[in-house]
Amino acid sequence: MNQELLNAVEFIHKEKNIPMEVLVDAIEAALITAYKKNYTEHKNVSIDLNMETGAYRVISRKDVVAEVEDPTAEIDLLTAQNYNPAYEIGDPFDEDVTPQDFNRVGAQAAKQAVMQRIRDAERGILYDEFINKEDEVLTGLIDRVDHRFVYVQLGKTDAVLAESERMPNESYIPNDRIKVYVNKVEQTTKGPQIFVSRTHPNLLKRLFEEEVPEIFDGTVEVMSVAREAGERSKISVFAKNEDVDAVGSCVGARGARVEAIVDELNGEKIDIVLWDEDPKVFVRNALSPSQVVSVKVDEDNKSTVVVVPDHQLSLAIGKKGQNARLAAKLTGWKIDIKSETDAKEAGISND
Repeated sequence: MNQELLNAVEFIHKEKNIPMEVLVDAIEAALITAYKKNYTEHKNVSIDLNMETGAYRVISRKDVVAEVEDPTAEIDLLTAQNYNPAYEIGDPFDEDVTPQDFNRVGAQAAKQAVMQRIRDAERGILYDEFINKEDEVLTGLIDRVDHRFVYVQLGKTDAVLAESERMPNESYIPNDRIKVYVNKVEQTTKGPQIFVSRTHPNLLKRLFEEEVPEIFDGTVEVMSVAREAGERSKISVFAKNEDVDAVGSCVGARGARVEAIVDELNGEKIDIVLWDEDPKVFVRNALSPSQVVSVKVDEDNKSTVVVVPDHQLSLAIGKKGQNARLAAKLTGWKIDIKSETDAKEAGISND
């Protein structure tokens, strides 16, 4: 190898943080492949490589035998003993078989091996970096948009935001900064493929972790999230310490904390409700902002019948059933909402 390639190897080792032994192994493997492709006289060869000088030798190893059947892998005892009388049958016999014209072929092979190893290592480094960021929120720059994906630049690579993961009320404009939830990371032959989302419920959860110190440090816990991205979400929170106002912590002074998240989600409405182990209380809270007169629970079917004031029925159900639907997702309970009038007609009491 020439000095230029040696310098390149040293630079890659330091700048790309690729272990020197990995580079050496790649170069040796490439030299062996190049030798076998161009020369067939020897079957079992290895490379003796000096990384200080760049010098290398092709070493052929043969077995010492009484009678040669495969001259590419065997040498007879008499010939071996001409080199060293100490050889015996069964010993390995090593010989320098470096072709005189191998320098050009070898240098090209070594260069290609180093470049390939760089590509492989960079892909591996990127994959290792991002596989540990699954289920996290990252800030990126919108790079470009085509008919399939929005490409979001995350450092040295682009993540893909599929149409199904985009919020319907958002426009994606190149060079705009955007926060995305890392949904999945896959290793491919072209490097890591990073799939991100703007609609995933965990995006909302992670944004609250970033904005609310009490959630980040565990004082307040996010118990569940229900989301219809771009329109409305509900999040339930709980604090073991009774002196901590879990909902108030999330709302922030004058609503500053929740407002920052609403702005990030382009105006998506967010209901923050208090979680409770009692399903009656939890379902009541989840139907906020509507008032609730009573909640009847059917444990076997994990369903509830909720009675609300007549004038609150449309609010409890919500536009196109959204409030009731989100409350059901948030609590994990089926919710059947009835007005007081309908409840009386059906013989449902308010106790």
